[in-house]
Amino acid sequence: MGSFSIWHWLIVLAIVLIFFGGRGKIPNLMKDLGQGITAFKKGLKEEKPADGQASSSDDKHGMIDRS
Repeated sequence: MGSFSIWHWLIVLAIVLIFFGGRGKIPNLMKDLGQGITAFKKGLKEEKPADGQASSSDDKHGMIDRS
């Protein structure tokens, strides 16, 4: 449990470069993730039936009134 070897320092350096190096890779990844979630939610809200006849909640859930 003495000092760290060269391999320990290389691993630490690689991790630091991945997280903080370059052009801000982590912030770009989080931005892309946020945009993906936003686009997914927008797609769910815009989902409409093809024939436009789903006016009641039963029709929206695929139930048919056969009375």
